[in-house]
Amino acid sequence: MILVTAANGNQGKWLVPRLVTAGLTLRACVRSDASAQTLRALGVADVRVGDLADGEVLGRAMRGVEKVYYVGPALHPDERRMGFAAIDAAKQAGVGHFVFSSVLHPIITDLVQHEIKRDIEEYLVSSGLEFTILQPANYMLRHRLLPAFERGVFALSWALDRRQSMVDVRDVAEVAAAVLADSDRHAGATYELAAPGRYTAHDIARVIACVAGREVTAAQIDPDVFLKAMLRVDSLREVPYQAEVIRAIGRRYSSHDFIGNPNVLTWLLGRRPTTFEEFVRREFAAFRGSARA
Repeated sequence: MILVTAANGNQGKWLVPRLVTAGLTLRACVRSDASAQTLRALGVADVRVGDLADGEVLGRAMRGVEKVYYVGPALHPDERRMGFAAIDAAKQAGVGHFVFSSVLHPIITDLVQHEIKRDIEEYLVSSGLEFTILQPANYMLRHRLLPAFERGVFALSWALDRRQSMVDVRDVAEVAAAVLADSDRHAGATYELAAPGRYTAHDIARVIACVAGREVTAAQIDPDVFLKAMLRVDSLREVPYQAEVIRAIGRRYSSHDFIGNPNVLTWLLGRRPTTFEEFVRREFAAFRGSARA
């Protein structure tokens, strides 16, 4: 049995259907009944609803599991402790293979969430468990394109002339499924996952403009404004930890590029990774289809 955490999140919504199609036995962990219903509709019989920050919930989730795909809670102040606890619970339950979804370049310690994932990686490598670590670049995500499709504005909360590497989350899910299906081949490995290309915000806007056939401009927004909109809060005093993380991202990405190399992802996929332009074309077609519906 394979345990997948955050099973209806950015990765889970693409990973779980792959694992179901492959005929693998799954246990999915989610935080809401709505997510549980979505997963059951996909054919996942064993869906657990609960907070993995609760040690009892975590222990029950790990019981009887052979492999774990662990995605930590984004922007959660207890992310480090929860990662350590998941590794401890997996070890206690006799899990044979622990796959950790980390981040590209976790050694960048002035990024709060990178430092946390670095610490979890170290804890996992030292745990005695068989492990695989995936280190994806920034995700290509549809919701980040919608303002450009709808209003002709692509917004970032850091400097517009800094370059970033990205990766299609569907490619990440494809790699994760392959790793979980063949633990012997991938045990002990750490894989950087990045698609071809290094893009400034202006580059991104040009690609979207070409695909959408309209003018698209890049705009820099204040990290605090971005966070308030994302979390739907009036004051960042309500979310001090999340504010710290987002501000750190804005500072780092405004002073340094965040780039990776596509060679490892190309090898793992056995094909060229999805390019950003291909991603935009796919998502724009879906956007137009939903607009006509």
